[in-house]
Amino acid sequence: MTIPGKNQQWPKAYREIEVKTKESGFTMASDILTCSLLRTLAASKPAGRFLELGTGTGLATSWILDGMDKNSVLTSIDNDPRFLNIAKEYLTFDKRLNLVLTDGGDWITNNQSRNFDYIFADTWHGKYLLLDETLSLLNKGGLYIIDDMLPQPNWPDGHAEKVSILVSALKERDDLLLTELNWATGIMIGVKK
Repeated sequence: MTIPGKNQQWPKAYREIEVKTKESGFTMASDILTCSLLRTLAASKPAGRFLELGTGTGLATSWILDGMDKNSVLTSIDNDPRFLNIAKEYLTFDKRLNLVLTDGGDWITNNQSRNFDYIFADTWHGKYLLLDETLSLLNKGGLYIIDDMLPQPNWPDGHAEKVSILVSALKERDDLLLTELNWATGIMIGVKK
């Protein structure tokens, strides 16, 4: 597997996390093209405040960190200790990262006073649940990124309808400028106006 761009480097610990991810049976990891885009977009937010909803095993987290500058911070949330422990094992060397084991809905509800320049919503909360509350955390000019908007083999029955409802809801908002990318697993990027 290759990543886009000549002479691009893999993030530190990515390969080790990838091996542990496969061993763990985790099947919801972001694909490599999405990860590459996350890193590129992260580089556009110097001294940024980043939020990742759905750490999983930390594959995408490693790419976001790789794009961030030394003055940026990333808070990454997950509710499954088995998978989050993989991220902890390989990424806690990075002092810009705050890994939080908690329910995403509880975290969003209890942190409404916080603001972020970049939100990658890769779980139900922040995407299909608590969308308004999540977008209220986004600074003006901030990026809201979601993936898996194209049909995926691991989608449960009825999920396509949920995606359609989410896409329609995002398009109806007047506080976001949106772009849909028919690329990777299907990406949507919004910028807060």
